[in-house]
Amino acid sequence: MSRKVEFFLHNLDENDISAACEVLRSVFLTTGSRVKEFESGFAKLLNIQEAVAVTSCTGALHLALMRYGIGPGDEVITTPMTFVATATAILEVGATPVFVDVCPNSGLLTPEAVEKHISEKTRAIVPVHLYGRMVDVKGFSALAQKHDLIFIEDAAHCIEGIRDEIRPGQLSHAACFSFYATKNITCGEGGALVTRSSEDAAWYRSARHHGISKNAASRYSKKYEHWDMEMMGWKYNMDDIHAALLLGQLAKVPSFHKQRENLEHLYRELLSDIEGLDFIEPPEPGEVSGHHLFTVLVPEDFSRDEVLTRLQEEGIGCAVNYRAVHNLSFFKETFGFRPEDFPVADRIGRRTITLPLYPKLTEEKVRFVCSTLKKILAR
Repeated sequence: MSRKVEFFLHNLDENDISAACEVLRSVFLTTGSRVKEFESGFAKLLNIQEAVAVTSCTGALHLALMRYGIGPGDEVITTPMTFVATATAILEVGATPVFVDVCPNSGLLTPEAVEKHISEKTRAIVPVHLYGRMVDVKGFSALAQKHDLIFIEDAAHCIEGIRDEIRPGQLSHAACFSFYATKNITCGEGGALVTRSSEDAAWYRSARHHGISKNAASRYSKKYEHWDMEMMGWKYNMDDIHAALLLGQLAKVPSFHKQRENLEHLYRELLSDIEGLDFIEPPEPGEVSGHHLFTVLVPEDFSRDEVLTRLQEEGIGCAVNYRAVHNLSFFKETFGFRPEDFPVADRIGRRTITLPLYPKLTEEKVRFVCSTLKKILAR
């Protein structure tokens, strides 16, 4: 089946591809000067002291949890309305994810809801900036300080976000980002974490590379120097090939963001008159969303999966972001979760469809998607 509208098209241009090819033609492919340059540029973009490039947001979350000693016997509060990696990173360190249901209007965790579930075992909170809209970072920061908790942001959707004049990472212990294939900037697979602490950044740089004292670039730059393994570490270091793909996109973040914002506004305008079709609420005045994904909630009297199938039959790429984590087989079987345990996340997960949203998408194609959806949902 030929696609009339792709679900996603990446933004890599010939300059980005040439930058990666330049690395491929060089002697050095792994973590080196391009990674260092990207880290500096990404930290500047987010107006924060340090950025550390890794292989995925999952790896970033794992490292952030490890940095603060979270492990067996600890509980970490997070959301069931997210990708599975938020919860599996918690499981990876041996801790227990504790889900709290989300706000029905925004799909976000709130500090007020989370505080009701804090126990003597709670060590950390990991809220998610869903679809690009930021949680109440000031509220979560205050909550973390009140209860002596670690506050880690899953900012996989939210490079561009601002709330209360705060950007990701500026009030938390760490914020974690994704550069997966469909993200607002991409290198196929990649991630980063940001921190206000140079000491934490040094720990992350060691931990992402087996816990050894020197990476390959530093060992060979001058006189050979032996490395030592100084701490437990993992294989999460980004290489120069991926960093080269990302570098040129940093300057284009504002223009990419404006295009996504305009397209989302057009979607909301064109779909506003469909009976029973709901939306996650837009950002409030003064708040900046990353506009990573645009989702709609199918009317209750329609089958979401049938609507998905119809859209695909019309040549429109679409997806589901997300089925609630507590309804996935592994979590049901491991923890005994039931759909009604988190009814708001369950409702969003049962009704949601993600429509195409990316800078290369034309207004003409948005209008086609909307007219097709209206036809499918006609009563």
